Amino acid sequence: MKEYHKIETLLDRDEKFKVIKDKWRLPEFQYLRNNDWLWTEKIDGTNIRVMWMPEVGIKFAGKTDNAQMPPFLLNKLQDLFTKEKMQTVFPDAHVCLYGEGFGAKIQSGGKYIPNGCDFILFDVKVEEWWLERLNIEDIATKLDIKIVPIVGTGTLNDAIEKTRCGFNSVFGSFQAEGLVVRPPVTLFTRKGEKLLGKIKEKDF
Repeated sequence: MKEYHKIETLLDRDEKFKVIKDKWRLPEFQYLRNNDWLWTEKIDGTNIRVMWMPEVGIKFAGKTDNAQMPPFLLNKLQDLFTKEKMQTVFPDAHVCLYGEGFGAKIQSGGKYIPNGCDFILFDVKVEEWWLERLNIEDIATKLDIKIVPIVGTGTLNDAIEKTRCGFNSVFGSFQAEGLVVRPPVTLFTRKGEKLLGKIKEKDF
């Protein structure tokens, strides 16, 4: 199933890779900058797709089909997503769960889980339909898996300022990597990609 598209940084960067104030990366960000957006904590991990096809079974992949996955993370995914569980939740549909593999030995993930790894869900596509947050939460509950935590709502400038100032992660007493923002209702760019943005503390 389709790879998850790149999530653009809200602002353009200069030659030192620091964001430039008020220079929006996408025209959609500029146009909708004063609207309320939903903020979730950005997790420092590796992109994972969990693909379910009732007639075939489960397939695990990274951001691309050729991405290498650590064996310990694959073992964790196989424990979390069994054929029986997926068949119960999605008896007839083709589904792709998009999330992050995170924890020890994955990026700086030891701060989240010092002695292990896990999967955290951030998006779901069922057939040709992208699900809304409430439906994604419902699926996370039924599958007994984690979902990226909501840490606030507000304008894009509010999200930028919160990240610039820094804030503690939901997962412990350390600074969060940043925010991923999305409109409360699903919108798309001119390229047909979901409208999402990100901003990281190291962008400043």
